[in-house]
Amino acid sequence: MTILLERITINPRQCGGRPCIRGMRIRVSDVLDLFAAGLSAGEILEEMPDLEEDDLKASLLYASRKLNHPILVP
Repeated sequence: MTILLERITINPRQCGGRPCIRGMRIRVSDVLDLFAAGLSAGEILEEMPDLEEDDLKASLLYASRKLNHPILVP
C-alpha cells in the first residue's frame, strides 16, 4: 500500500502545494470530487486519460490516511 502513496506528490510550487498525482497538475482533490460527483473509476479514467487505475487507488488511500488520525481530548 505504501507504494501506492508514492504516486502522490507535494510540491510547494505546484497547485499551491496541494497533493497531486505523479507530479502532474491533477490534484488528489480533483479525483475525489469526480468520485463524489458519481463518476465511476472507468469514467474518471476516460475523462482524464493521463491517469492510471493505481492513481485512483492512491487518491482514495491518501484521503483515507489523512482522515484517520486520533483526536486527543484533554
